[in-house]
Amino acid sequence: MKPKEIKRMAESTSDAAFAVDGEGLIVAWNQAAEVLFALPAGEAIGRHCGEIVKGADECGPVCSPDCTVRQAVEKRHPISNFDLLTNTASGRQWCNVSVLVAENGASTNPYAVHIIRTIDLRKRLEILVRDFVVSNTNVPAEEAVALISSTRAAASGAELTDRELEILRLLGKGCTTSSVADQLHISRTTVNNHVQHILRKLDSHTRLEAIRRAEHAGLI
Repeated sequence: MKPKEIKRMAESTSDAAFAVDGEGLIVAWNQAAEVLFALPAGEAIGRHCGEIVKGADECGPVCSPDCTVRQAVEKRHPISNFDLLTNTASGRQWCNVSVLVAENGASTNPYAVHIIRTIDLRKRLEILVRDFVVSNTNVPAEEAVALISSTRAAASGAELTDRELEILRLLGKGCTTSSVADQLHISRTTVNNHVQHILRKLDSHTRLEAIRRAEHAGLI
């Protein structure tokens, strides 16, 4: 598809939508995205999407130079919709993100069209229910985490290092990045680097999804 066609695709939905190229640079930014992020298209186009979205899940930052969504797009892998805590005009809000892959005839890497819908109230209620279950029942924390994680199939063939498995187990117990760093006597940066490797190996785009897939595969 040509850039003009990608732009038309983004503009064809009333939901906030933007498209990125194979380098993760924004090439289209619709009017609803301008409203959601309080950023005109002229200021968004040409920037890395992670700089604007600054996405995170319950475990910590998701957006990074080693974007797992972009890697999945490059491999033409289907991407399940996922929840992301993002910067918006109203502050940090939970949004649900769907990603469409559009082939780019001028490049080997396709475009990725992101469609974003705010789900802040639903997500916060979901988290409250999860926390209530943990506090008032015998359901282990890791099982409660699984209640809100993705149901994609597990990557049983993934080869994780002992350190990566150690970090993944701690994340599965609900530990934060800081807590993992303290327990393993390593820096938060080192933890985040390991997490990026884990996401790549498990073909996941959030930590919760990686935990779920690792559990299904019997890795943790």
